[in-house]
Amino acid sequence: MTDSTRNLIKATITPLASIFGSGFLVIVPILAGAVGAYSVWAMMAVCALAYAVGSVIRFNIARAEPMLKKKPSDFTQGFERASDFAIVLAYVISVCLYLHILSAFVLGGLNIDTPLNENLLTTAILVVITVIGVTKGLRALAKLEIWSLLVTLGIIVLLLAGFALYDWNAWQFGFTLPKALDHTPWEVLTIVAGTLIVVQGFETTRYLGDIYDSDTRIKASRYSQIISTVVYVVFVGLSLPILHTLNGQYDDNSLIKMVAVVSGILVTPLIVAAALSQFSAAVADTLAATGTMEELTHHGLKERVGYIVVGSGAIALTWSADTFQIIAFASRAFAFYYMLQCCVAITVTKSPAKRLGMALTAAALAFITVFAVPAS
Repeated sequence: MTDSTRNLIKATITPLASIFGSGFLVIVPILAGAVGAYSVWAMMAVCALAYAVGSVIRFNIARAEPMLKKKPSDFTQGFERASDFAIVLAYVISVCLYLHILSAFVLGGLNIDTPLNENLLTTAILVVITVIGVTKGLRALAKLEIWSLLVTLGIIVLLLAGFALYDWNAWQFGFTLPKALDHTPWEVLTIVAGTLIVVQGFETTRYLGDIYDSDTRIKASRYSQIISTVVYVVFVGLSLPILHTLNGQYDDNSLIKMVAVVSGILVTPLIVAAALSQFSAAVADTLAATGTMEELTHHGLKERVGYIVVGSGAIALTWSADTFQIIAFASRAFAFYYMLQCCVAITVTKSPAKRLGMALTAAALAFITVFAVPAS
């Protein structure tokens, strides 16, 4: 294996781990409640929009970054700086989201999942992360990323195999596809818009310039999106014949109930994978938020203070919203960041066709920023 290939694999791990950590565990019940049997089409639409946004991010790596290092226009510099502030807020929300999902799965596995218990466990983990960050730093914990991705991919493969076997047996005797909950077309659109967070993570290569060259980061971003899109679409498709077992009750840990129907022995590995992946993703985004805050303040805000800011913000959000609400908040925050990145690209490109495509993508993201709502 050449050094370039090895670097490409390492560079792809970061965005891929972030994408699967962002909502793989909760996307099925959300889409089932919103669009029922059309969940696969909704998943494809979300992934298509995400790929369009990813193309903008990759354009900015290739074209905007060199310009920002030289003499960018005031508009380019302004949109880039605004997007840096936006990504910090998005990271704080995502840290809260990851740990909410972790709590939901761990407590669900113990049959003690209540809103109060979720908030208490999420808060406790946030306090632990903050204390470790302030006293020892989080760099050592960040090494969990590759292991969490391997464990997550392993359980995904097992789930896909288990779901496929269940579907095959169900197909021979006939199965019932899920029905959406009672929503208006507008509600469906805004709920699906609120799932953008589940494919978030490809933008992380934008901030790995100190480690990898631009060509490696562009490829890593593209490959992570292609791999995750295939996995998401197949996973959602295979889950459809199992969803009727939930009897229309879609919760943030519904995947546990579905897996229990398929194979009880997969429940524990699923919970372990959920805990590891969400904890690792929370640590990674805490580091990313803290690092960005340091850069924005020209190192005036120290790393330890950054950990306290992120932890405090995430704890406040924990007690203000449930998991599905936080998913919508995170989607809106990342949509706003992506929209600003589209604005950066528009100020850089000379192509009218690309400018039009970027403007249309920005318009879709503006819609999500304003109108996305939580599943209910």
